[in-house]
Amino acid sequence: MATRRVEKVARAIRAAVSEAIQQRLSDPRIQGLISVTRVEPTPDLRSARVYLSMLGVEEKQQELSLAGIRHAHGYIQSYLAEQLTTKVCPALHFELDASFKKGLAISRILDELAAERDRREANLSEETETDDEGQQ
Repeated sequence: MATRRVEKVARAIRAAVSEAIQQRLSDPRIQGLISVTRVEPTPDLRSARVYLSMLGVEEKQQELSLAGIRHAHGYIQSYLAEQLTTKVCPALHFELDASFKKGLAISRILDELAAERDRREANLSEETETDDEGQQ
């Protein structure tokens, strides 16, 4: 269970890192819509995992974008240190957030199941109408 202090620092990290990536980096490897989905600081606030989601780019480009962000780690870290009011600035570790991709896959599967159910219901409806006509 995260304390209020840890949650507050996580929100501040998320905002600062988002701003740094969106408005302050100019690495051509960084493409697509990049969002900081969540930040998980350690309880002592010495480090934090920053999870990123990337839309509008293929998996290979996501890896290139992540490499660009990791390359700019020092700049992002110093920008964060300027923004935070804590004694210690957490060391950042960037990772792709697989939960968004998993969510899209689950959504796609649910859509396919719903379409299959609709097809089956339509077929049953046609069979019922055919049976009704044959009985008359």
